[in-house]
Amino acid sequence: MRITVTSVFVDDQQKALEFYTETLGFVAKNDVPLGEYRWLTVVSAEAEDGVELLLEPSDHPAVAPFRAALMADGIPFTSFGVDDVRAEHDRLTALGVRFLQEPRQTGPVWTAVLDDTCGNLIQIASAAAG
Repeated sequence: MRITVTSVFVDDQQKALEFYTETLGFVAKNDVPLGEYRWLTVVSAEAEDGVELLLEPSDHPAVAPFRAALMADGIPFTSFGVDDVRAEHDRLTALGVRFLQEPRQTGPVWTAVLDDTCGNLIQIASAAAG
């Protein structure tokens, strides 16, 4: 068994696609029209055959209270690995990304938390150097 697709709920699929590709640097993988919505996935530019991130519409009634609780408590919806959190923080800040948690080291990892502009907090993480 392996993970092939995971998802993040988004308020607007097109806006999310633009943020996740143009800002974060993911690559569009699938874009299949499904009536009002799309089966819209992105992948890492470093692993285009890897796990797909589905940009899932957030209109199910259970999503709003779930996301509101996560946001209120400052809990990221998911986490993405990067080589260097501090360098990625600097790159994304220069692109106008808003961070709710600046880079910090906690034990063996560095983390930072950003707002994906689509209703989610996203953590980026990397191993602490030596």
